[in-house]
Amino acid sequence: MICECYLRRPSLTPILTPRFPLPSLHTYLQFLKKSNYNNSLKSSHGISNSSSSSSGILSSIGRAIEEEEEYRRARAAVHKKGVDLEGYSIEGVSIGGHETCVIVPQLKAAFDIGRCPSRAVHQNFLFITHAHLDHIGGLPMYVATRGLYGLKPPTVFVPPCIKEDVDKLFDIHRAMSEVELNFDLVALDVGETYEMRNDLIVRPFTTHHVIPSQGYVIYSVRKKLRKQYVHLKGKQIEKLKKSGVEITNTIMCPEVAFTGDTRSDFFLDPCNADALRAKILITEATFLDENVTVEHARDHGHMHLFEIMEHAQWIRSKAIILTHFSSRYNIEDIRQAISRLQTKVPAKVVALTEGFKSMYS
Repeated sequence: MICECYLRRPSLTPILTPRFPLPSLHTYLQFLKKSNYNNSLKSSHGISNSSSSSSGILSSIGRAIEEEEEYRRARAAVHKKGVDLEGYSIEGVSIGGHETCVIVPQLKAAFDIGRCPSRAVHQNFLFITHAHLDHIGGLPMYVATRGLYGLKPPTVFVPPCIKEDVDKLFDIHRAMSEVELNFDLVALDVGETYEMRNDLIVRPFTTHHVIPSQGYVIYSVRKKLRKQYVHLKGKQIEKLKKSGVEITNTIMCPEVAFTGDTRSDFFLDPCNADALRAKILITEATFLDENVTVEHARDHGHMHLFEIMEHAQWIRSKAIILTHFSSRYNIEDIRQAISRLQTKVPAKVVALTEGFKSMYS
């Protein structure tokens, strides 16, 4: 993260020196608009009484206020490590081609491991989307560090097509380091279900990258009494349960979906409906502007912001978290992209910006 001391405040016009705090500037501007003070100000600076001079002074003050507000927004974005949405705290780092690890502490889960940030080590479940090193490179360190800390062996989920290679990778590390490196490796395929705990399950879904890949949806699970039994009293319900009658329905609610790297094709797959209606959709948005074409994004197995906007009608989530931006962008570029997408969806749109710099840094 970037310390506040490395953020340069925008320079203001000389006429505004010494500089006022933002509320004072705002009040000052309103005062100039509503009084004749601008006339005396112009006289004291030898400025003619023309309307163009007056508007010039006001516009200078207005620009100063806008610059100050932009600086404060940038400073807040640089220091913010995560987001709180729909009852979940979500944090992590995701920079396209460098590292991706997104952490949801309430689920004890991390999606991809990147370079193994320290916050990921305490998550019991790790979901790997594909085998590119910026997503899987820190896996041995994750397992080794948990062992070092005396934490229980984690459960690591991978696409079935890479399980054998992951096993080989760990055999090599065990031989080189002469440590056990204990963990449960689960090859979980699209359409399969794994029970994380009695009220949480996970299912992979199809994504479209340049190598085999998959996303994951985590569901909350609860039991609901069937309608035909809601009128019964407690003892009657207990009697039915003991007799072996199934008195409840299982209700599954998609809570968090994570795409990993993918082309926009995943939006159009009917089997991915649960990912698009999860409370929180965490998706990549590698490219954000006209300087990179949609075709370039697709050629490299990624998504362009323009494609997300095009397919926004299919998103039913309450919140969208954009990740995996190209390192060519700064925080202001990302904020502008969020604003563009926000006009297309009712969901709240935010971004993980840890590791990105402000234009003021």
